[in-house]
Amino acid sequence: MTGKLLAIILLASAALAGGAMYYLQVYGFYYEVEAQPGQDVTLLPHDTDTPVTISYEQFQAIDADSSPIRYRACFQTELGFDQLQAYQRVENPEPLTAPGWFDCYDAVELADDLKSGRAQAFLGAKNIRYGVDRIVAITEDGAGYVWHALNNCGEKAYDGTVVGEECPPRPES
Repeated sequence: MTGKLLAIILLASAALAGGAMYYLQVYGFYYEVEAQPGQDVTLLPHDTDTPVTISYEQFQAIDADSSPIRYRACFQTELGFDQLQAYQRVENPEPLTAPGWFDCYDAVELADDLKSGRAQAFLGAKNIRYGVDRIVAITEDGAGYVWHALNNCGEKAYDGTVVGEECPPRPES
């Protein structure tokens, strides 16, 4: 009898811990980003390191303080591909997935659109946080998506290799 009770307690504890971990990963750390009209969506022109705001509407975003690459956003823009040629393109972008409940952002569909040419990816801002760039993708029909991705310095900094002189100094914590 004691063995059965111990097994039940152990299984219940494991189920509770598993449920808590799932909730924290999918829901717990995320929060909605409050829109800042005229500042939320920027692109980096070819000739400067200062991002420029583009026209957009229907902005939605989520973020989490637990990781610098959990930011995701969706928006609509009237800009066409021909109007976006003044901005820095990103080669081989890899959209990161978002929680299933953030249903305006579908990383798989976006990746397909980027591969087929139905979407183009641009650099939104360099080092939005240390070693993290903001990537903005815009589809033919004006749907826009934003995510954060590690840049070369960020990949080195977070995998433990020597960062090197080409990277800016890491900020003090």
